[in-house]
Amino acid sequence: MSESVLQNEGAIRLGFFLGILVVIALWEIAAPRRSLIQSKLWRWPGNLGIVVINTVVMRLTFPILAVGAAVWTQQAGWGLFNIVALPAWLEVAVAVAVLDMVVYWQHRLFHVIPMFWRLHRMHHADVDFDVTTALRFHPIEIALSMVIKLAAVMVLGPAGLAVLIFEILLNGTAMFNHGNIRLPLGLDRWLRLLVVTPDMHRVHHSVLVGEYNSNFGFNLPWWDRLFGSYQDQPSLGHDQMSIGLSAYHGRICANLLWMLVLPFRTLETSPLPAEQEYQNDKS
Repeated sequence: MSESVLQNEGAIRLGFFLGILVVIALWEIAAPRRSLIQSKLWRWPGNLGIVVINTVVMRLTFPILAVGAAVWTQQAGWGLFNIVALPAWLEVAVAVAVLDMVVYWQHRLFHVIPMFWRLHRMHHADVDFDVTTALRFHPIEIALSMVIKLAAVMVLGPAGLAVLIFEILLNGTAMFNHGNIRLPLGLDRWLRLLVVTPDMHRVHHSVLVGEYNSNFGFNLPWWDRLFGSYQDQPSLGHDQMSIGLSAYHGRICANLLWMLVLPFRTLETSPLPAEQEYQNDKS
């Protein structure tokens, strides 16, 4: 990876981020999938504000991020890719796939372990589902995710370019599959064989516990199918399903301060009324 690309990593990632954000936001206006419960004027300041906070936290907390760690491990000769030589294109493909699988399992564990769910439920507490939901993660969760990512990079020892491509793909596909955008059903059916689509990931934001504990993938859709967490459609359909967590309602869910203190509030443990009904129907 050239020095110029490494030096401009931040500008490259910011350019892709802003470009994809604008495209999906305009797509949501042109072809929305669902009507939103709350105005974007109310929700977006909090969801975008958390991005600013997360960026500052990451820059102040970590002296080196994932791409820099990849360059450092290659220079030090660490990691599997420094032991097993692969063609450059194959190394990039394998590194992107393996790192994406790591993110899948991280996401799944954040639903299972109560301490981590305290952090991750901020993402699910959004009462609507659009491109800014993809950006709504607690700063502590973002920091923990970076620790996991750095560990994976040091074990693998991939090229810096591979990690940069992975970071751009992960961020871009997350905004895509959180988009409130309408795709033709036939296209969605084929597209979700290659990438997580909005209709596939929307199931994960259902208020039903059995549904929000499915479809954990952000980028590649294969891990959910391979590890038994795939659900094709929400039980109530995309138009009738409820988004969010049943314990939290109203405009407060979009408040930035409320989002930041949510992990320190009492962890709800009782089943949702809708989930109880869903379980009764299954039995």
